[in-house]
Amino acid sequence: MSKFASKRNSATFQLSPVAAGCALFVAALAQPVYAQTAPAAQADAAPMATVTVSGIRRGIEDAISVKKDATSIVEAISAEDIGKLPDVSIAESISRLPGLAAQRVAGRAQVISVRGLSPDFSTTLLNGREQVSTGDNRSVEFDQYPSELMAGVTVYKTPDAGLVGQGLSGTIDMQTVRPLSFGGRTVALNARGEHNSLGSIAGASANGNRFSASYIDQFANRTIGIALGFAHLESPILDHETGMYEPWKTDSRPGIPSGTYITDGIKAVATSGTNKRDGFMGVLQYRPNKQWTSILDIYASEFKQEQTNNQLEVNLGGWNGGFTPGLNYVNPVFNGNSLAGGTATGVFPLVRGMYNKRKDEIHAAGWSNTIKFKDWSLFADVNYSQAKRDELSLENNLQHNPVAGTQFLDNLGLKYASGAFPTITTGLNYSDPSQLYVRNTIYGSGYGKVPHVEDELKGFKLVASLPVPDMMEKLFSGVDVGVNYADRSKKRRQPEGPITLTGDQFTVPSNLQYSPVDLSFAGVGTIPAWNVPGVVASGMAFNPVDNLSYLVTKAWDVQEKVTTSFVKANIEAEMGDVSVRGNVGVQVQRTHQSSQSRYVDNSSGTTEIKPVDLGKTYTDVLPSLNLAFGFDNQQTVRLAVAKQLARPRVDQLSSAFQMDYDKTLFRLTANGGNAKLDPWRANAFDISYEKYFDKKAYYAVAGFYKKLTSYIYTQTKDYDFSSFIPPGYVYNTGVLGSLNTAIGPFSAPYNGQGGTMKGLELSGSLPMNLVTKSLDGFGVQASATFSTSDIKIEDPTSSIGSNIPLPGLSKRVTNLTAYYEKNGFETRISQRKRSDFVGEISNFANSRTLRYVVGENVVDFQVGYTFNEGTYKGLGLLLQVNNLTNSAYETYTGTRSQQLEYQKYGRTILMGANYKF
Repeated sequence: MSKFASKRNSATFQLSPVAAGCALFVAALAQPVYAQTAPAAQADAAPMATVTVSGIRRGIEDAISVKKDATSIVEAISAEDIGKLPDVSIAESISRLPGLAAQRVAGRAQVISVRGLSPDFSTTLLNGREQVSTGDNRSVEFDQYPSELMAGVTVYKTPDAGLVGQGLSGTIDMQTVRPLSFGGRTVALNARGEHNSLGSIAGASANGNRFSASYIDQFANRTIGIALGFAHLESPILDHETGMYEPWKTDSRPGIPSGTYITDGIKAVATSGTNKRDGFMGVLQYRPNKQWTSILDIYASEFKQEQTNNQLEVNLGGWNGGFTPGLNYVNPVFNGNSLAGGTATGVFPLVRGMYNKRKDEIHAAGWSNTIKFKDWSLFADVNYSQAKRDELSLENNLQHNPVAGTQFLDNLGLKYASGAFPTITTGLNYSDPSQLYVRNTIYGSGYGKVPHVEDELKGFKLVASLPVPDMMEKLFSGVDVGVNYADRSKKRRQPEGPITLTGDQFTVPSNLQYSPVDLSFAGVGTIPAWNVPGVVASGMAFNPVDNLSYLVTKAWDVQEKVTTSFVKANIEAEMGDVSVRGNVGVQVQRTHQSSQSRYVDNSSGTTEIKPVDLGKTYTDVLPSLNLAFGFDNQQTVRLAVAKQLARPRVDQLSSAFQMDYDKTLFRLTANGGNAKLDPWRANAFDISYEKYFDKKAYYAVAGFYKKLTSYIYTQTKDYDFSSFIPPGYVYNTGVLGSLNTAIGPFSAPYNGQGGTMKGLELSGSLPMNLVTKSLDGFGVQASATFSTSDIKIEDPTSSIGSNIPLPGLSKRVTNLTAYYEKNGFETRISQRKRSDFVGEISNFANSRTLRYVVGENVVDFQVGYTFNEGTYKGLGLLLQVNNLTNSAYETYTGTRSQQLEYQKYGRTILMGANYKF
């Protein structure tokens, strides 16, 4: 294994588009093999034996059944057994599906792009109900959902009129179990220990643990079913990182030729901490007869994160605290027109500790009832979900203390390297905490934030399934008519402020010091690490506020009330030897959105903070058609046409803004959010060819095309400020403070021109015994997606330039899983790979910014054995290695030589046992 892992850049387990095509070709070869063997089996007319499929193959076959039976184009995953989805979070599992890709945050797959569109364009459901989010926007952070509590996930790539809460790129529906679907009582236990290969950092453990328990039972002659599940996770946060200040820019520096791109700073960081997550799932199902089914779903999770970034940071912006001599570069090295190395003299590094504590809570409940009458049925559902996030971010800065007028300036050797850690070599000693002081450094003595987010969603759905007139029965099997109401409110607050000394500068007390941190991965030696909150409490003051002009736009409330009515006709017909299934319908959405916040008025020369309440109401008509044509030999051709939408990001809907006065042109200017945004809208066409071999195997070729009729860009447009100007104001007085016009420029998100995106998806799943019995137990799953878009983003808030590709779009996304399962033994190795893309990252200010992300290649491995008989029947032993090759995470400005971040999270080894009875 170590030999394999050491060759991270080799072709040992690379999946190219050619390899994906080969995998599908192998699947195609199975068609004639299977077709030849099937008639022989029928001719023998031998008694049929019952074959119980379990383990990896069971999960695969259940997922194939979902895909095969769906009337829309879908992808699915299914747990091979209760509590046995193989990944740390549901995000890891979803990211292996065709056309889906994960973006890692702190080493974990957290948000999902569907078909090359950013997470903002998809919607996430839990048991068919839209979910709230602990993030600042709509996209669900999937690492909040333990995989052990999920029975499966269905991703709808094409919508139908009855799918409420649908996204523009796709709709991700996570499902928990239905207890009356089980044959009897089931208890499943799962325990694993975890170790990270980076080892202990600052005394923080590299070990963790996972535990889950599920209980399913039926009572009262199988009229009552109950399912309970609990999952606990305690996982280390470990990270080695180097980072550059953004943006890289052409600026004058001593020793640097004009026109050279340079960065204003560099840091080397070792992160340590812990993630703790507790999740609970409960289902109560009541089915007293065939006419009535009632289901109560409950889900709750609590996610706690505590981490400290221990770093050496150097300002290279030409300022070193006012000391002389100033910054100078000696023997610089260049890569094209970018600085690639050299020695920076006259710098004043600091040792920084950055502490973040975060607590997320999600609570969701839903109660549904299905009542069947003689020839029609009624479905009613009421649901509620709430999410809260509280954070505390603190920092302390340490520097050498100038003594007797002598400045502790340093000389730094720098070597930037794309695809690797840059190296930093220092002249002074930064390992001795007694020589470093908590003091007013070039960045002050510290800074802190206390963000808070609340998200609440209340919903109600009513659907009647009606028969069709006799004359239409040859074409339609029924009609669904329904209405859904959703009332969502989200608010964000972010008080912040400086952390100041309450007395003289001081060294970190010994009782607050942690083990030293080794930064040798970046060429630096050891640096001190310490208890940041303890230092703040021992000699500093932190009083966060949110009423300063530069903070006002970070606080907002947004409300959405969406009424969705729909009618859908379900198609079931025959065209000669061809069966036709599907649906046709229309969905009408009536949306009322509003935002309450504040704005900063600097128009009079003094700063005033005032309330503002803005909003908009609009209606969308969304027709859709899904057709599945069934041909001989289990072949299916699917066609789908739909009009789709995705509502704007919540932070973009904020009404907050900052207004200033242009003293030259005598007009008002402003920047902020836009509560009057229209949604993203698109017209979509999909086509898919699928070949199935019962539910054992399949291969598919799918194409998709989306015409985005609108997009949302940050733009500057003329705005009428009349409603913000005092009544009776006199224009054109020519006096400073007067206005020539009420019209002025407003920089904010606006709806703009859209564009097209299109793609091709290849996917397949094949147990190799369909090719030859000698490979019984072996199998492969593979997919490849190729996407392109002509949409380009012009975002003045971004530091990575103009003409930016569509965020979230990787031109190539590939997945490959090879497995072996037989006689209780099972092993699998999985790879997910994507090409470079533009990601949306939270920067130091907790604001979203765009950065290019280097394409990732993440490999996971699993091996296990399950006892199927004897004393230990039901016991399974498991070894997993996630991120086997310690794949790096890297961002850049648009030119690979201008790196922004390079991080490694280590490989995670898990060992444990499952027990089911």
